[in-house]
Amino acid sequence: MTLNQLRAFVLAQQLGSFTAAAEQLRMAQPSVSELVRRLEEELGTELFTRGGRRLVLSGPGKELLPYAEQALSAVEHGSRAVRSLGSLGGGTATFGMLRNADYYLLADLVRQFHARYPAVQVRLVGQNSAETAAAVACGELEAGLVVLPVDDEELTVTPLVRDEVRYVSLDPERTRRPVTIEQLANASLILYDAHFGWKDPTRRQLAERAQLAGLTLRPLIELEHVESALKLVAHGIGDTVASRAVVESQNFPARLSSAPFAEPLYDTIALVRRRGRPLTPATRELARLAQDMLREAHPEAVR
Repeated sequence: MTLNQLRAFVLAQQLGSFTAAAEQLRMAQPSVSELVRRLEEELGTELFTRGGRRLVLSGPGKELLPYAEQALSAVEHGSRAVRSLGSLGGGTATFGMLRNADYYLLADLVRQFHARYPAVQVRLVGQNSAETAAAVACGELEAGLVVLPVDDEELTVTPLVRDEVRYVSLDPERTRRPVTIEQLANASLILYDAHFGWKDPTRRQLAERAQLAGLTLRPLIELEHVESALKLVAHGIGDTVASRAVVESQNFPARLSSAPFAEPLYDTIALVRRRGRPLTPATRELARLAQDMLREAHPEAVR
C-alpha cells in the first residue's frame, strides 16, 4: 500500500471519477485506475461499485476511507512541520521552565535557540511546576517542563528523565545512612517554594509518604529559593531536601552533605502541552531543543 494509491483512492471518491482524479493528480486516467486496482488487489476486495456514471464506495471502501484520509493528513502535517523548521523567520515561542532549570544545564537553551532562529521572539517563563502546568492547561503557555506529579487535566504529559531527591544537612551524622520518613518528620525542616507549599510536586511526594506512615511534615522555615534554604542549612539552623542536580552543582555549599531516602525518592521531569492543541513551529522547535539538552545532560531517561 503506497501513498500514491491512497491519494488516487481518496480523490476518486471525492471527485466521483478516475478521470477527475487524474486531472487533479496531473496523471493519465489509466494510471490512476491502475493505482486503485493494485490497492484493491492488495486488500483482496473492490473499493468502488462500478457501473454507474459516478464512482460509489463499496462497503470495504467506506471502511478504508477514514484511515486513508487520516494517513494522508498525517503525511501533509509532517511535511509542513519539517518545512517550517527551515523557515522560522518569525513568530513567538512560549515555554515554561523548571524553577531550578540552571541546575539541569538548560541555561544555555535560549542562546542556542536564538543562534539558530534569531528572528523568533522567545517568552521563557520559569516558575513552580504546579503553576507551569496550570499556565499550559489554560493556554497562557504552549508547553513547558515540569516536575511530576502535577494536575494533568487537559494536558498531554511526556516523562523525560528523573532525578533523585536527597536529604541535606550540615551534620554528617544525619547523612551517614539513608533517611526514613520518620526521621524526616522529626527533623527541623527548611523547605523552599513557600508560595506553592504542598502543591509543589516534590513536597507532594513527601507529604503522601508521611500520610501513609501516619505522620505530618511541619517545616520550621519556608522560603522561596533552594539557594536560600541551603544557606540556612549551612548555618546549622535545620535540614532540607534537594535534587541530585543541585547537590552535585558547583553552588552546593562544601560543608553540607546529603543522603538518599531509605525508600528512594525521585523527581520525574516531563514535557507538558495542552491536549489536542498542536504547537506552533517555534515552540515545537524550542521544546525539542530543551528535551535534547535535558536528556544529554541527564541520561537516566524514563522508559
